[in-house]
Amino acid sequence: MQVPVSFTTNISEFVAFNGPKLTYAKQALGKEFFIRSHDLLFQQGIQDVEISMNSWDDIPCFFSTVNSTIPFDIFAAGFYLLSRYEEYFPHKEDQYERFPANESLAYKSGFLELPVIDIWAFKFLKVLQDRYPDFEPKKREFNYISTFDVDIAFDYKHKGMIRTLGGTSRDILNLRIGKLIHRYLSIFGLKKDPFDAFDRILQIQERYNIKTLFFFQIGDYTTYDKNISATNTKFRSLIKSVSDYADIGLHPSYFTMRNGDKLKKEKNRLEKIVNRPVCKSRQHFLRLDLPETYQNLIDLEIMEDYTMGYASHIGFRASTCTPFYFYDLDYEIQTPLKVFPFAVMDATLRDYLKLKPKEAFRKMVAIKNEVRAVNGTLITLFHNEIFSKNERWKGWENMYEGFIKEMKLADDKSKKKERT
Repeated sequence: MQVPVSFTTNISEFVAFNGPKLTYAKQALGKEFFIRSHDLLFQQGIQDVEISMNSWDDIPCFFSTVNSTIPFDIFAAGFYLLSRYEEYFPHKEDQYERFPANESLAYKSGFLELPVIDIWAFKFLKVLQDRYPDFEPKKREFNYISTFDVDIAFDYKHKGMIRTLGGTSRDILNLRIGKLIHRYLSIFGLKKDPFDAFDRILQIQERYNIKTLFFFQIGDYTTYDKNISATNTKFRSLIKSVSDYADIGLHPSYFTMRNGDKLKKEKNRLEKIVNRPVCKSRQHFLRLDLPETYQNLIDLEIMEDYTMGYASHIGFRASTCTPFYFYDLDYEIQTPLKVFPFAVMDATLRDYLKLKPKEAFRKMVAIKNEVRAVNGTLITLFHNEIFSKNERWKGWENMYEGFIKEMKLADDKSKKKERT
């Protein structure tokens, strides 16, 4: 809530203070604003935690309390979700060794698509203002960050002889004559490559004045990493060109999740291409193993990570739409790594939820409205392939710009309403 906070354990100092104040303990001192503390924030290490869901008005909550100004320990509950406490316990991983959405408390309790921590914060603020009417905190503003993962920069071009011949063979065997023709028209420069949508994305950025980040995958070729070779001069030129107009970050390859050396190699590779430090990152396939992946990023001085989200479900993996600093439960410290949680990904809507474009658009608008209601930061994840009009993305090519346009119209209406 952007409210500065001071702490004291001196009772006389606390009693003498005349401004907004609260006690966080097992017992209140008097009739002050009081939150009865759960044991979680006074423990060391990871311990089993019993969770029983309740509600604060109509909003889910847990770590319920009695004789407290609000009906639960908002600080312990917020910490549990933000630290991803549950991901440290043994769990059933999905096929890509990821913590699955359906194992989370948010999914099981039905609040995955709600930024409950932000909702709690606003409700908490309202109660605080009722107690201290003269207290007027800053009003934060809705923010949008558009991000693109560049898993494959070009569909046909710059892939080398072996991959080109392999693709040609598949086109012929499957009688995909149109695709075969498009392939060679693209290779010979007679038609634009289907995945080469970078000019259009940058034009949209300028037209609507939005912040756009590109995460480039430049790892070595594997079963899961199929981008253009990082030695290809055209690919390197593309990265440099995009970096002139937008922020870029590293998209570490599949096997970097637990491999710090491979991560370091790829970071150095990208820095040599753009000739400046790279401090932003998002893991390929959203593969995140806490705390090891984040510890490796911190060691390499990555300052911002955008991996926090689920591939299979939209919503809020850490139950917030506000960037926050990663707390390492192994070392019991707040780290300098800032986590930027995304809320929705194009592949989630298309491949996991099997939605049609219109249905997907409505889902995106619903998520955007949840974030706007708490003036949070909405982060979306798209891929450059969505503009390609190929079999997988047919009918989706205008989804991105349509969403940006709708959001800007809503912005204008909201500002006009505030002025009147």
